[in-house]
Amino acid sequence: QVQLVESGGGLVQPGGSLRLSCAASGSIAEINYMGWYRQAPGKQRELVAGISSGGSTNYVDSVKGRFTISRNNAKNTVDLQIFSLKPEDTAVYYCNVVARVVLTSTFRAYWGQGTQAIVSS
Repeated sequence: QVQLVESGGGLVQPGGSLRLSCAASGSIAEINYMGWYRQAPGKQRELVAGISSGGSTNYVDSVKGRFTISRNNAKNTVDLQIFSLKPEDTAVYYCNVVARVVLTSTFRAYWGQGTQAIVSS
């Protein structure tokens, strides 16, 4: 199976920055898509940013120009650099990867436990 461990959340003032990191481990044969989702209080979980194995990225409109997703395929990690934080960025951020484990041919999605980001003065 695949385990995801996230880090980097915290309390930040508006305009500040954060770097979220996610490391995947386990019996990984191949990772396809990696992404970050977030869930704000009372709202549905939404995709914030994603990156393919080839490096193509996509972002939700509300974060374009402020968030940058990157991945290290050798280390099975994905990071989310966040600049110019706004109070509406307050949420639990979840790492998501689509991976195939050894001795299987099927890709499936795995989730991290989430890391809280609070933007407040």
